[in-house]
Amino acid sequence: MGKPSRERSLAENAAKAVSRNLRISPQKLNLVAAMIRGKKVDQALADLEFSRKRIAQDVRKCVMSAVANAENNHGLDVNELVVSEAWVGKNLVMKRFAARGRGRGSQILKPFSEITIIVRQTAEAKKPKPRAKDKAAETAGAAGKGAPRAKEAKAATDKRTAADRQTAEDKKGPATKKPAKNAKAKPAKKDTE
Repeated sequence: MGKPSRERSLAENAAKAVSRNLRISPQKLNLVAAMIRGKKVDQALADLEFSRKRIAQDVRKCVMSAVANAENNHGLDVNELVVSEAWVGKNLVMKRFAARGRGRGSQILKPFSEITIIVRQTAEAKKPKPRAKDKAAETAGAAGKGAPRAKEAKAATDKRTAADRQTAEDKKGPATKKPAKNAKAKPAKKDTE
């Protein structure tokens, strides 16, 4: 006899891996975890491979472990996996002390942390939704009236701007010659009486 198997806590299309006792503070580890959240697995592995953070290699091992769990234990397709969740937790804290002045000591805390990574298989790539501008263009094209109206409106504005330029020139009159800026102006003579 053996123990009855525990029910699976994750969905059928997900797998997880946990790395414990990582020698880094949770705050610093969370920066690396935030870098890979929501990315496809191959992109996340590439980012971790070339990251300058020291702990990135340990996180990369954890991601690879989650991928291996998904492939071997749950039969998921590796090419469709996404890092759906990556969270960080506290672990043990080593306490040390440093000698300070006047016979005192101060505390040095050396925190450890752990990371949990869940990879999930996504459905096949869905067709991207058209943006608002694209929808407007499609409806205008479908009606068959949008494109000619736009051309007519542009031609009308071009005519108006040309007419405005002509009237502005007529109002100015002939061009007059202005004195140069650098020309020396003679100071007015003062009357001395």
